[in-house]
Amino acid sequence: MRFVIDTNLLVSGVISAGLPRRLIDGAKAGEFELCTSEVLLAELLDVLSRGKFAARLVQAQLTPEGIVADLRRLAVVVSPITVPRVVFADADDDHVLAAALAGAADLIASGDRRDLLPLGNYEGIPIVTAREAVERLEARGTV
Repeated sequence: MRFVIDTNLLVSGVISAGLPRRLIDGAKAGEFELCTSEVLLAELLDVLSRGKFAARLVQAQLTPEGIVADLRRLAVVVSPITVPRVVFADADDDHVLAAALAGAADLIASGDRRDLLPLGNYEGIPIVTAREAVERLEARGTV
């Protein structure tokens, strides 16, 4: 199984325990393949470099660059040929969809209740919450 995990869930998984962390741990354990793109990795670096995350990262002895480098090594990094214009309210979300399509993802895990989750799916790829993603892994007996 191959998942795209959007930036907000990756940030949550890095800075706190919970379902997003379980997804990251599942990818590290080989329970599914993580799929991303350079654009999504750059967005993650930008978000993790914000001052509001600095104290937590220092406390955990992590750096934004180190986190992104680890994810780059862990993930299948795809290069979408085109980026669809689907989420008009937030063009960054279109890059999530493009990575999922280019990477032949089976699932997009998102915490974006405003734009991505309401779509339900994109080109047949389900867009689900972290809880639903973990439940799907559990149903397969991999988590």
